[in-house]
Amino acid sequence: MAARRAHRLAGVVAALWLAAGAAPSVAARDPDRDGQADSEIRALVSALGESGCRFQRNGRWHDAGAARDHLQRKYDHARRRGLDGTAEDFIERAGSRSSITGRPYKVACPGQPERPAGEWLRERLARLRGGAGQR
Repeated sequence: MAARRAHRLAGVVAALWLAAGAAPSVAARDPDRDGQADSEIRALVSALGESGCRFQRNGRWHDAGAARDHLQRKYDHARRRGLDGTAEDFIERAGSRSSITGRPYKVACPGQPERPAGEWLRERLARLRGGAGQR
């Protein structure tokens, strides 16, 4: 059952990324940008796993480790299919909402109000890049 659900999820993720135009052309690939995006996405996923925050997807709360594992699977699947993109693409297409139901993900960190996961990830990306908006 879990394998069938994972396979279904993989197909839905691929279809959504393709529909969103995330599949870059081979000629347009920039290895330096791709490497930077990969590093940033991996850092975001890791930061979530180490955050101590809870992560809600499809109405159920999960600990930070389970959230990290879930987003890593989504990212790995997209990369295998050549559907990776920028860190912003990852946040918008994989880190903000369920690929199956479309329901937004939420993050609840200790001592902070619950908020959309996309917001949390964008803020964390700004921190990683040394930008403003640090919390």
